[in-house]
Amino acid sequence: MSKLILNDKRITNGWCMYDWANSVYSLTITTAVFPIYYENIAKSPDGGTMVEFLFWSLPNTVLYSYALSFSFLLTALMQPLLSGVADSTGMKKTFLKSFAYLGALACAGMYFFIGSNIEFGILMVILASIGYSGGLVFYDAFLPEIATVDRYDKLSAKGYSLGYIGSVILLIFNLIMIQKPQIFGLVEGSLPARISFLTVAVWWIGFSQITFKRLPNNPYNRGKSNEWLKKGYQELRTVYSQIKGLPNLRRYVLAYFFFNAGVQAVMYLASLFGAKELNLETASLIQIVLIIQLVAIGGAYLFAELSKHKGNIFSLVTMIAIWILVCVLAYYVTSEMQFYGLAFLVGIIMGGIQALSRSTYSKLIPKNTEDHASFFSFYNVTFNLSIVMGTLAYGSIELLTGSMRYSALGLTVFFIIGLLLVRKVKVKGI
Repeated sequence: MSKLILNDKRITNGWCMYDWANSVYSLTITTAVFPIYYENIAKSPDGGTMVEFLFWSLPNTVLYSYALSFSFLLTALMQPLLSGVADSTGMKKTFLKSFAYLGALACAGMYFFIGSNIEFGILMVILASIGYSGGLVFYDAFLPEIATVDRYDKLSAKGYSLGYIGSVILLIFNLIMIQKPQIFGLVEGSLPARISFLTVAVWWIGFSQITFKRLPNNPYNRGKSNEWLKKGYQELRTVYSQIKGLPNLRRYVLAYFFFNAGVQAVMYLASLFGAKELNLETASLIQIVLIIQLVAIGGAYLFAELSKHKGNIFSLVTMIAIWILVCVLAYYVTSEMQFYGLAFLVGIIMGGIQALSRSTYSKLIPKNTEDHASFFSFYNVTFNLSIVMGTLAYGSIELLTGSMRYSALGLTVFFIIGLLLVRKVKVKGI
């Protein structure tokens, strides 16, 4: 049993450490190493990009996009119930642990994916994604329970920045191992990349222990009940009825659905774009990802500072406008140096828009609520469904046109709609 303690440095730092722990999944698995590894080994017997999956023949990159879409759809379906249960029983930390272990162990399972077992590889992709995104609703829900509203922007930015730093450290280690395997007594080939998937699992599980140790167990002292399933649904009905009476929150979530669809599609599929459309080597792609991550650290703090002076909505509008520019430029990029420049621009806005999206939502939920997991479930269901929409649209456009360039250009629609909607959120102080 715990009590509610706000702005305790030990607790807030422990909370931020989960970003440090799980962001290695975002970088090594979803962005840098695994997509490139997957694109290289998920081939047909004649070396082509068409693969057979459950009697379905389709391009390997399209299959990867659809696998991500499916994983986030599953997460979106299960999270409302789980978050309602977490709020009604005080089990947020338990659920956070469960999803963290699921995601990390699935990353370890990727070690056994060698191309010929494509169904197994896709299953690990789906489970790892569920573990990562499923835990975020419970992780994010701790923010209003450990800090006062004036600390949300800075603390959220700190978490994302620590995530970028930690993931870059591990990625550099893995990059050296992949490029210079002899240093580690390894032979060239797929083994170094597969070992990097194991390092993600060890890092994620290891550093998350700091978070699990420091976060409060049950700050509102909710008691466990044999009717937890019923209470979970009741909790959700209560929260959703409150959301109906909060027009600015509704407007923001709708805007977030659209612009986040574009953001996440770019983040998850940028490496595949570079590999397939520009034929970039693995080393170049990983270097580009490193640039994005390092620049994102400064970007998170830059836009947190901008929001301090101009407000969150102004900052979000600015970043969404830049995202539209990024998608248009991606359609025309033809050289490696141009892609480097585009990566720098993405880095500036990537950290800022993720950190401010989370903190803005925290400011819009009722200040007197104790149902933080349920409110953040609504946010994270939107997050997951938006990724379903973004990755599904990206993969489908490529399937229809045969080019990822049209997929990138198509994402501008999501950003334009999000921009128009977020400008309608009118709340004093944000």
